[in-house]
Amino acid sequence: MKPFAVGLIAFSALTLGACASLAPYGPQQSARGQGFSEQRIEGDRFRVTYNGVGAPGPVVDRALFRAAQLTVDQGYDWFEVTQRWIDGRPDSAGGVRPSVSIGAGSGRYGGYRASGVGVGLGLDLSGPQPTSTTLEIVMGRGQRPDRPGAYDARGVQDAVRPRL
Repeated sequence: MKPFAVGLIAFSALTLGACASLAPYGPQQSARGQGFSEQRIEGDRFRVTYNGVGAPGPVVDRALFRAAQLTVDQGYDWFEVTQRWIDGRPDSAGGVRPSVSIGAGSGRYGGYRASGVGVGLGLDLSGPQPTSTTLEIVMGRGQRPDRPGAYDARGVQDAVRPRL
């Protein structure tokens, strides 16, 4: 096989491997799988986690959506996020990211003194990275409190559902 064909096959394999994406919204099926899980802490308090891959924004949306669903399912009107943990880098979406490096150095080699300058170019072909969001929420009935972390459950469902 010609070297060009081997290189093309290797590049295609790396590119396809980098195409992992956020799975359809749903419950987590395995320990390392994508999806939501929740844990009741008290009667009206839950910890909701969404595990996915890629940029943190869509994973946060899915965690909020699950918190809203759970709130309505439990017979409540609103929820308040009391704690939030987001695990994922802003560049977790992966893809081809170019990098450039420039360096200079000097030293002694035997009886000679040498110096040089170098420029390097590279591509990061890593695919999307795991991302997770955990929300600790408390639920309530009636009028939503006027606080930044309080959400109307049905309003969140209406706003986020189209993006799932």
